[in-house]
Amino acid sequence: MTPEHAPSSGAVPAGQGMSRLNPGALSVADAARVLTRLGGKPVTEEMLRADIDAGAPTNANGTINVVHYAAWLVKEMAASGGGGGD
Repeated sequence: MTPEHAPSSGAVPAGQGMSRLNPGALSVADAARVLTRLGGKPVTEEMLRADIDAGAPTNANGTINVVHYAAWLVKEMAASGGGGGD
């Protein structure tokens, strides 16, 4: 397994700050938390699982590469005629 596909590490030893997440290999739960914080709108594990069922890419171990996932979302939005009109 290459480092980019290694799962995100969980907690780090005390005194070493925040845990480090690997954007190339986030668990579905971690991806939901990160996308919610970055996007300003709730993203749930169920939403991500529905996207995965609809063809969103995952790594062989079931983790999500957020760059590949974002590219898939853009492709899907373009195929459906565009945007997420707020």
